[in-house]
Amino acid sequence: MTQAVGAEELASRPTSVNQPMPLRAVVRAVRRSTPSRRLGPAPRIPYTLAIGPALLLALWALSSWAGWLDARVLSKPWIVAVTAHDLLANGRLQAHLLTSAQRAFLGLSLGVSVGTLLALFSGLTRIGEVLMDGPVQIKRAIPTLALIPLLILWFGIGEPMKVLTIALSAMIPVYMHTHAGLRAIDTRYVELAETVSLTRWEFVRKVALPGALPGFLMGVRFAVTASWLSLVVVEQINATSGVGYMMSLARSYGQTEVILVGLVVYGLLGLVTDIAVRSLERKSLTWRRTLSG
Repeated sequence: MTQAVGAEELASRPTSVNQPMPLRAVVRAVRRSTPSRRLGPAPRIPYTLAIGPALLLALWALSSWAGWLDARVLSKPWIVAVTAHDLLANGRLQAHLLTSAQRAFLGLSLGVSVGTLLALFSGLTRIGEVLMDGPVQIKRAIPTLALIPLLILWFGIGEPMKVLTIALSAMIPVYMHTHAGLRAIDTRYVELAETVSLTRWEFVRKVALPGALPGFLMGVRFAVTASWLSLVVVEQINATSGVGYMMSLARSYGQTEVILVGLVVYGLLGLVTDIAVRSLERKSLTWRRTLSG
């Protein structure tokens, strides 16, 4: 039996052409002498999500203080902070924010529900694939915002049109990722479910849904982002309330600081909801070990 030796001993031991060094001993010696490298990412840095925005804010403040930015083009950050305080003090920002949150929540809930049901129907049945997958793929190729003129003709310019636009934007990513998760389930699990005589409902509950959960949660993350993007547009179409309406009104009066307050609000809403979905993803997928830690 070949005995492992150190790299120094192997280097000092005389060898000849007729007596080559055993390959296994060479590999072990190299492994011992070479320090291990970490191929994955380094340990998580605290406050990762806050570092980038903080640096951007610092650059904005420095550029404004140094006079590199024209206040007519981009207001100073402290002016924006004062404006946000005034909007909070008189209650305008809270009222607009509540209206926007209601629209986004209704549209997102409707889009996620419809997208999930369509993905289950299309991903688990051949009839559903024939009936649903093609139309959804066509809808995916058509930007939702391009459908706004048609939606206005059908539903008018009231709240139903706004909520439906948000729902259509949120439905597609949920459908795509959930459908892909269902089709990626290993067929061995299906054969095992057939072996233990699971019913159709038990198969969906114990095999299909858990297998598609990572894709579904990824789709929800994209759906949240899509819902906020659609909200920005629909709130500028004959709206009388909402953050987008507040920004549109400020544009008419040249109030750049109010527009920036609205942008900051949209950014914070998107960031908070994405963090919430990520937290749900980590708690729901504790069995999965990934590079994200």
